[in-house]
Amino acid sequence: MSTSTTTTTQRDAAAAPPSGNPTWTPVVALSFGIAMVVLSEFLPASVLPALAADVGASEGTAGLAVAATAVAGAFTAPSIAVLLPRADRRTVLVALLVAAAISNIAVALAPSFAVLLLGRLLLGIALAGYWSFAFGAGTRAVPGRDHVVSSALAFGTSIATVVGIPLASVVGDAVGWRTTFGGVAVLTALGAVVLGLSLPSVPPHPTAGLRMLREALRNGRLMAGIGCVVLVAFANFTAYPYIRIAIERVDPAATTWMLLAWGIGGTVGTVLAGVLARWLRPLAAAAPVALAAGLVLTAFASSVPVLAVAVVLWGFSISMVPVITQLWVTRVEPERAESAMSLQVTAFQIAITAGSSLGGVLLDGHGVRPLMLVGAAAAVAAGLGWAFLRVPRT
Repeated sequence: MSTSTTTTTQRDAAAAPPSGNPTWTPVVALSFGIAMVVLSEFLPASVLPALAADVGASEGTAGLAVAATAVAGAFTAPSIAVLLPRADRRTVLVALLVAAAISNIAVALAPSFAVLLLGRLLLGIALAGYWSFAFGAGTRAVPGRDHVVSSALAFGTSIATVVGIPLASVVGDAVGWRTTFGGVAVLTALGAVVLGLSLPSVPPHPTAGLRMLREALRNGRLMAGIGCVVLVAFANFTAYPYIRIAIERVDPAATTWMLLAWGIGGTVGTVLAGVLARWLRPLAAAAPVALAAGLVLTAFASSVPVLAVAVVLWGFSISMVPVITQLWVTRVEPERAESAMSLQVTAFQIAITAGSSLGGVLLDGHGVRPLMLVGAAAAVAAGLGWAFLRVPRT
């Protein structure tokens, strides 16, 4: 056997999935990491009134704490694999969780809104990079179970919304929003330790980097789907940073329970999206339309029962989206899944930036109802777009 053949064989062996029965521990650790970065990203929505008052900003301006994270994420997602083409993905994922913990500490200690925004920018880098690499690391740990890995990661998001965000609201009211951010920092650091101990080495794809990204960008169907991702994420995040304000407009005493209902709906949506993944195209079209209905109901709700139905439907529908979009982009671009995922993350972050910024302007100028209706219109557009896009069969 020649030297070149030996080298190729060794490289292929190193890149091959591990043999034997897969262990789900790394996927659970990855899901916990997702829960921590998602909880960190949307934590300002749980404590927005107190945070805004403490740093001397309006509630609409304070909503930019979410937008700042998204701005950093939009730049990070497509560039991190280009900057680190040969880095072991386990090392990168652990480092990103450590960065997320540091960002939460910075926010907890921030003496001003400007310092708080800097901490949130660091979180954006951590979050976008983690989302870009987590799916690939999970599918390497349990090869052939893409839909299960996608559902597990989305379940981490649901845990953050079902347990984390309502609990953060309670903790924030009881002991202060700064203590809440500090507690999440500790949990995120713990997640970094667990991930480092449980996740095996994850070598990068041989073509990872700028070449892979350029080839993914040439895929017209992928980019059309990414456009739909922007629309549905914009629909949600025009409204979501201000969900507590929408709830308090109807009944301030129901805030914690309504956030919990939103998260319970999200958990059901996540599980159902994994179960129905074989019908990806109709699912991708239906979820945004259901989101639009939830947003319209929230906009016009005048009683707690109607609001409860609205927020459950809202949480149910938007929580299907991460599962759907991860599967959609990797099915359309299976050979360059890492770049496809980074583009999906970029789409989310761009939409979060635009949506939360516009939502803040609408909230300060016109109240909460118009931002819900703008979000609903964007969601319908996303559903129509996916209805007309074909997706390859597996």
